[in-house]
Amino acid sequence: MGMGDIFYRVAIVLFSVMTFLIIRGNFQRKFNEDGERIDLVDKNKKKGEPQDGE
Repeated sequence: MGMGDIFYRVAIVLFSVMTFLIIRGNFQRKFNEDGERIDLVDKNKKKGEPQDGE
């Protein structure tokens, strides 16, 4: 196994790890602790105000 093969395998592992970390970071920014999408949560719910119909 030559140096090119070793470099290729290391590059594939690093690429896989970086891709996993980027995707995980994107999901952590889009969801809150309760598993709800941050951009879809009602703004009144964030402020703690009562919602319509309550």
